[in-house]
Amino acid sequence: MSFEANRPAGTFMRTAAMLVLAVCFSPCSLPGQEQERETPPPPPLPPPQTRTHERLAIRAGRMFDGKSEQLAKQQVILIEGARITQVGSANDVHIPAGTDVVDLSNATVLPGLIDGHTHIFSGGPDLDAQMLKEPLQYRILEAMVNAQRDLYVGFTTLRDLKTLGGMYGDVDLRDAINNGLVQGPRLQVSGRGFATTGGFRPKGYSRDIPLPSMLETVDSPWEARKGVREQLMNGTDWVKFYAAYEFSFSPDGKIINPPTFTLEEVQAFVDEAHAKGHKVSCHAFAGPGLHNCLVAGVDTVEHGVQLSDEDIQLFKTKGIYLIPTLYHYQLDRQHDAKKYGGHMVAEVSEPNFRRAVAAGVKIGFGTGVGPFPHGTQTKEFEYMVKFGMSPAQVIRAATMVDAQIMGWDADIGSIERGKFADFVAVCGDPLAEITELERVKFVMKGGQVLRNDLNSPGGKGCSQK
Repeated sequence: MSFEANRPAGTFMRTAAMLVLAVCFSPCSLPGQEQERETPPPPPLPPPQTRTHERLAIRAGRMFDGKSEQLAKQQVILIEGARITQVGSANDVHIPAGTDVVDLSNATVLPGLIDGHTHIFSGGPDLDAQMLKEPLQYRILEAMVNAQRDLYVGFTTLRDLKTLGGMYGDVDLRDAINNGLVQGPRLQVSGRGFATTGGFRPKGYSRDIPLPSMLETVDSPWEARKGVREQLMNGTDWVKFYAAYEFSFSPDGKIINPPTFTLEEVQAFVDEAHAKGHKVSCHAFAGPGLHNCLVAGVDTVEHGVQLSDEDIQLFKTKGIYLIPTLYHYQLDRQHDAKKYGGHMVAEVSEPNFRRAVAAGVKIGFGTGVGPFPHGTQTKEFEYMVKFGMSPAQVIRAATMVDAQIMGWDADIGSIERGKFADFVAVCGDPLAEITELERVKFVMKGGQVLRNDLNSPGGKGCSQK
């Protein structure tokens, strides 16, 4: 997979870019559609710009390179074009004459952050309203703004896991970003995603009304193989399927999460995708559906809220990554307690996540943002630390580990020579206080400064540390 894919961007995406820049710098809404947001999301970003200087240098007061677990002090990063050419101590790295210098000497510089589980085609919890009221063209515009909001708070790369009825709009948006038509993070996408008959669907409507599907429906191993072939043909990077969906609670508070696909169907997804060089993401909270994913050898399990001892052993034996999405469950505490008679997903996820961390399961960073506002997902860092990981482990999960999951670790995920110049900066020390990552002040992607609250006019800067 390449960042610089040169798939032709259509006339529609050019029109989309102009429309968004014209009307979407404040939160967009359809006429008569109310917006319910607990936290105001950040603004979208301006369009790509042509760099006036090909050489840049960054002076970093402190730097977390994504490889070690310590901060290096007084570092210099040299950049040519989109990539890093040299990095090291200010005593050892000479800044050539005529090089533009970005002074972050009072800040902490880190690799660009990666959110490994997003839904840019989701703009709130009411998915039915989005599918039934918003035209596809509008949803693509909304997805672009959502992706820009994530980029604004430091996520220079996203793995987006299904479009929720948005068909292959994520493929087109990814290509438009890669072609420089619009601003946005680096994207890997999964297109439509897969469910079974009776799975992920609009509910509460008359059976006599034909309703659109939120995912592609398959009901046999051969349909699964055909679906994988079709989605990969249409440009998706990942295969995403729902191995289990609806859940309830037993009286003692355990999650009951019946499987959707059979083991044979899950194996068909995995075998077909892997044979074509693509990876597989499995949505499951608990139970046989989650277990089937582990047995079949998926690449990532999303959520994994309730894990048996055997599940944890399979994670480790097969090297499968867990993407926990902890913050989302904290937001849903009141909703869950009301719906499930006092039981909450949050109360199940915490002890099971602690068990996975203690056992040495490989854990990536992903938030599931979309049902809650884009650009507000940095709270995930706090909960991963609160529930058992060290700050360094969590930052590595959101940089180098996610880069490895995506197969892009040769290009992103750490600050070293040859990699893309993707950086964020914060004022404090995130190894001492992980919530610093909720206050990103500087964002660079591919050598282009997209946000600089430290050196720009009116910026508050950082006090000397």
